[in-house]
Amino acid sequence: MLDSIKSLARQYAADIVQTRRHLHAHPELSFQEHNTARFVADQLKAIGITPQEGVADTGLVAIVEGRKNNGSSSSSKVVALRADMDALPIHEANNVSYKSTVEGVMHACGHDAHTASLLGVARILHVLGDQFEGTVKLVFQPGEEKAPGGASLMIREGVLENPTPISMLGQHVAPNIPVGKIGFREGMYMASTDELYLTVRGKGGHAAMPDNLVDPVLIASHIIVALQQIISRNCPPASPSVLSFGRFIADGVTNVIPNEVTIQGTFRCMNEEWREEGKRRMVKLAEGIAEAMGGSCEFTVVHGYPFLKNHPELTRRVRAQAVDYMGAENVVDLDLWMAGEDFAFYSQVVDSCFYRLGTRNEARGIISGVHTPTFDIDEAALETGAGLMSWLAVQELGIM
Repeated sequence: MLDSIKSLARQYAADIVQTRRHLHAHPELSFQEHNTARFVADQLKAIGITPQEGVADTGLVAIVEGRKNNGSSSSSKVVALRADMDALPIHEANNVSYKSTVEGVMHACGHDAHTASLLGVARILHVLGDQFEGTVKLVFQPGEEKAPGGASLMIREGVLENPTPISMLGQHVAPNIPVGKIGFREGMYMASTDELYLTVRGKGGHAAMPDNLVDPVLIASHIIVALQQIISRNCPPASPSVLSFGRFIADGVTNVIPNEVTIQGTFRCMNEEWREEGKRRMVKLAEGIAEAMGGSCEFTVVHGYPFLKNHPELTRRVRAQAVDYMGAENVVDLDLWMAGEDFAFYSQVVDSCFYRLGTRNEARGIISGVHTPTFDIDEAALETGAGLMSWLAVQELGIM
């Protein structure tokens, strides 16, 4: 089976690259992936797989049934594989033949590679269907980059039901890992993501007469500094947390204090109980500081993705399977990462493993990080991505 999968991955590699380049040249933003969904559906139908379309509007689900034992699978096991399809509002700066044709929209996070790889998996497993038992559920998901996250919507519409998977796998490009290598981490891996929006109000006026004002700039400054103590003095030391503010607008001038200040930030952690307690403390502290200084603070929290946890036993098993496919020297351990991923929604419901696919090639200058205008991948990773995911799926179904 291993040799057959590797052979098919190699055979289909050029087609997978072309699929990725088509997707890269025609990106669509979160929850707007209508053309992408039609393209994916057409690709699946050409293989001989009829997908369920319109899940969470632009998502798709496809089933590949094992046909071992005279075309009738005696195994009820189901494994789900996920790829996301949406792009980002970034203007591409790469000078490549497959550069984005959509102004201001770019596949800067590798979702084109994820989708192309999963389509490659569909082809490989469809060909090898008479060699395994069980069911592989292919999940093509919209809206990973935008709250509430396409994963949460697909779960709500039953993607983890009828049939219900025993485990779920997802892969993500990693520009910090050399092409040809794969990364894994057991347990907590990626952070929850909540957005924070504060409006601090006071009484503006002439900056030379502060005694007649309630300075919202000063109040907001105190709030930002004070909120960091929530992390340093209330968060359990063993629980990673990050609180950052990236937007502070005080629309005055050198001699004019404005009436209000707006602030935007993000709170990330890897403990759901602490996550809720931390937000409660932040709101209480910010409102209290503003009131004590004569102003007010409107504090809005947009609840984002949960933290992503890789099921330890599943991850150990999948990692060992990756060693069999890749060789031990090409399987690496990952550090905690405080970025967020809506695959986390799946990981909170079903045993899951989210691993990283190396795409870096310094010799070719492919070194840019995700969410940047110059992000790209070494496309040799696509053969690895499709082949390895196929191998992991059939191994999870109990192939010997």
